[in-house]
Amino acid sequence: MSNEAALHGHSEVAHSHEVHHGDDHGHHHKETFITKYVFSQDHKMIAKQFLITGMVWAILGGLMSVLFRLQLGYPDQSFPWLEDILGRWAKGGKITPENYYALVTMHGTVLVFFVLTGGLSGTFANFLIPLQIGARDMASPMMNMLSYWFFFGGSIVMLSSLFVQTGPFSGGWTAYPPLSALGDASPGSKTGMDLWIVAMAMFVISSLLGGLNYVSTVLNMRTKGMSMTKMPLTMWALFFTAVLGILSFPVLLSGFILLLFDRHGGTSFYLSDIYITGVGALPNEGGSAILYQHLFWFLGHPEVYIILLPAMGISSEVLSVNSRKPIFGYMAMVGSMFAITILAFLVWAHHMFVTGLNPFLGSVFVLLTLLIAVPSAIKVFNWLTTLWKANIRFTPGMLFAIGFVSLFISGGLTGIFLGNSTLDIHLHDTYFVIAHFHIVMGVSAFFGMFAGVYHWFPKMYGRFMNNTMAYIHFWITLIGAYLIFWPMHYEGLAGMPRRYFEYGIWESFKQFGELNKFISTVAIIVFAVQLMFIFNFFYSIFKGRKVTTQNPWGATTLEWTAPIHPGHGNWPGEIPEVHRWAYDYSKDGRDFIPQTEPISPDESKHH
Repeated sequence: MSNEAALHGHSEVAHSHEVHHGDDHGHHHKETFITKYVFSQDHKMIAKQFLITGMVWAILGGLMSVLFRLQLGYPDQSFPWLEDILGRWAKGGKITPENYYALVTMHGTVLVFFVLTGGLSGTFANFLIPLQIGARDMASPMMNMLSYWFFFGGSIVMLSSLFVQTGPFSGGWTAYPPLSALGDASPGSKTGMDLWIVAMAMFVISSLLGGLNYVSTVLNMRTKGMSMTKMPLTMWALFFTAVLGILSFPVLLSGFILLLFDRHGGTSFYLSDIYITGVGALPNEGGSAILYQHLFWFLGHPEVYIILLPAMGISSEVLSVNSRKPIFGYMAMVGSMFAITILAFLVWAHHMFVTGLNPFLGSVFVLLTLLIAVPSAIKVFNWLTTLWKANIRFTPGMLFAIGFVSLFISGGLTGIFLGNSTLDIHLHDTYFVIAHFHIVMGVSAFFGMFAGVYHWFPKMYGRFMNNTMAYIHFWITLIGAYLIFWPMHYEGLAGMPRRYFEYGIWESFKQFGELNKFISTVAIIVFAVQLMFIFNFFYSIFKGRKVTTQNPWGATTLEWTAPIHPGHGNWPGEIPEVHRWAYDYSKDGRDFIPQTEPISPDESKHH
């Protein structure tokens, strides 16, 4: 670090120190409920806002899956209570086909974007970045606040689409034309679709505001001594996630804007040769529906890693802290995350092997897709080696981190099948695809999220969550997830297509009637256990066991050097200075050595 930079760092610390104290004196009489909890610019409060909004969406999205699983598991039964709750959505106690498709569409949209992207990145990037790199707050607290309010606004618009007369959008969460581009295609393509596009546009703006903030904070606001290679792996993961989002979300937004033009401007970017009752439906011809798929999947594949990388970073951190061992292969972990970030942009067309893609081009995408298994395997190897011969503490966070590794392996292996274009032609759009991506990026990302919530809850709220409930939550969710999604691979291998309302009409799929009933039953049980987690979370905020020590897990990273209830600004005195990497566990006969402790002369000899 140059002298100039060091001086700059010091003056910054001194400056923020003064500001912080100045704020303190001014805040006591003017900080109202609105400025503290609603329009807060404190990164920790914004993180909680993202988390709790994400939890509301997770419950709604999960509830939708329970409703359509009722239809899939019990296609011949009617449930009168459904009509009482859902009204015309469930005439005669059975979900109508149009509303079934609306549920499937909204379930996908909500969980992929509003929970696993907004909820996961929004929560942990906001909460951890300033605390772990030693900053007072984000680079721009104002932009940070706006990022949450765009997310919230998008949530409200998306939610309102459930209540319009023609119903929410029902063309699948990927919003392929013509169902998305043609208002007359179905009732679910009318107002609900416009609201869907507006909500998604607001969501994209939120992600970009957040991402730019995360990247500039990590690059410019690290405390003295915190070089990039001394950052915890969570920081690297969230940094790469933000880079992925900044580069890929604008492409999706452009795709949506063209979609709006097609819907309301008489253009024809995505549509051609469409006739409704023999009459040409379009003012112009010559568009290509495949163009939309390219724009969508250019975000859609990086999106998988936007969801997975934070979970990987969180799990790496939690595994190391609770193994009481340094993470194995730190630089290999950073390198593999970097490789994933690059490769994530080069594989999007593997979602499009059956679109009539040139087979040679297909083979290029097959190669690139299978290459991404290499950095993933490096990460898995390093996680398992960190656990090897470790003195493991099975805290709830640790269990979920180990569960994440298990799900990431078993879900990732089926990706090798789907990455081969020849096999994919048979498996495309079957239950095999559902099984694969739900395990690898749905459930495993949730496990990373749960690991993070249980691990950093004491830092967020100054209390612990209830362990007994946490253990029940873990075991039922893990076993349940495998019981739900593993059998779907067999349905997919048999060719059973996804997104269908009823399978009894096919001789070949009747055999899966009992299996579908089983899956639906387990899904309901797993959903019920998530409600217990929600109860545990909110109950513990007010009634959980209080945190009495500053560093309850014995971790080395900076967030545990802040007070139990950190104020806005995180550290009351000077910002701590960093002298060592984030993983000094079980070293020189000591259980752990904080990052802030200077390196002794003996140690520098070993180095």
